[in-house]
Amino acid sequence: MKNSKIKMMLAVILSLVMVFSLAACGGGESADTSEEAAAPADGKIKIGVSIWSSTDVLGSQCKLMIDAAAEALGVDVQYVDQGHVSEKVTASVEQLCAAGCQGIIICNSSDTEMASAIKTCNDNGVYLAQFFRIISEANSADIYKAATDSPYFIGAVHENEPENGEKLVQILLDKGDRNIGLIGWEQGDATWLGRWEGYKAGVEKWNAEHPDDQAVLSEPQYAGTSSEGGSKAAEALMSANPDLDALIPAGGGGDPLQGAIAAVERAGKTADIDIVSTDFLPDLGERLENGSMAGESGGHYCDPLFAFMAVYNAIQGNYTGIEGNFEDIPFPYLYVSSPEDYADYEKYFVDQLPYTSEELVEMAGLDMEGLKAKAAALSIEDAAARSGN
Repeated sequence: MKNSKIKMMLAVILSLVMVFSLAACGGGESADTSEEAAAPADGKIKIGVSIWSSTDVLGSQCKLMIDAAAEALGVDVQYVDQGHVSEKVTASVEQLCAAGCQGIIICNSSDTEMASAIKTCNDNGVYLAQFFRIISEANSADIYKAATDSPYFIGAVHENEPENGEKLVQILLDKGDRNIGLIGWEQGDATWLGRWEGYKAGVEKWNAEHPDDQAVLSEPQYAGTSSEGGSKAAEALMSANPDLDALIPAGGGGDPLQGAIAAVERAGKTADIDIVSTDFLPDLGERLENGSMAGESGGHYCDPLFAFMAVYNAIQGNYTGIEGNFEDIPFPYLYVSSPEDYADYEKYFVDQLPYTSEELVEMAGLDMEGLKAKAAALSIEDAAARSGN
């Protein structure tokens, strides 16, 4: 009996020594970040989302769509809101890699941030794709090459922003507006610069074709991504130009637009100033009815869905030849400029998501060309046809 107790005590002591020895070894070494990110213990894929905001108008719509895809596919998702603040954008990628994400989708602010993001993902073996953005091959050739050469950077899902800008400014010109105020969000933001290019091109084209009916586009006021910023920018533009008859809050997630609308309403100029923007508001139908909005482009909250699907397929091993390629996935905007336009959009994009769980699962099995075709086909008519109406 005495010997048995001694043996049991020795066994316990030996077990404790082994546990403490293993803990000491594990605690004294840094994680090896040169390998692919390890799968979570439960076997589920984990994808990170680096986004300016997951709670504002556009960001919350994006989250709703991504969460629906994650649920359909059994994927864990982790969000980091970075406010398009450069150091927070780059830190978000490091944070998501450290959290064990095997893939990340990112809405960056400037191309320069992608140099750090790509290196971090390369070092950690984590797949990466952009949404609402694409690295400029012309303006950021070195970063574009680093993205192309990376075995983990897949590509970018994005809209044709110059075309978007031209179409929106044309809505105003067709309504008779000639003194147009412009509100941007962050000065170096790649998407903002593309839209601004389009606004300017639309006005220049109009002026070339109408020498006796000239339009003027203001220099931009910058709002950041807050409602307060949008309000102050609109007030400054109205103060500087008593003849202002239109405003374009260019974007920034929807909050700057709400602030600009509020400023115009406070000034009692809703009937005098037409407003167009990008990023559908939840009450857009009512605003088109009461005249506080003249038109908008949007419906693009599905854009990050396709980046998510690309990363998911890469993690699954369904995509090969990533190194040496830069996948460009264009995504269409939807445009509304009347209550009737919005009613159709609301039916298929607000009252319900444009894709069912079954369609999301099918989408996850598409090759890259199939995914591109699926993205390009999205429209109100396409959603209606797939719903059987």
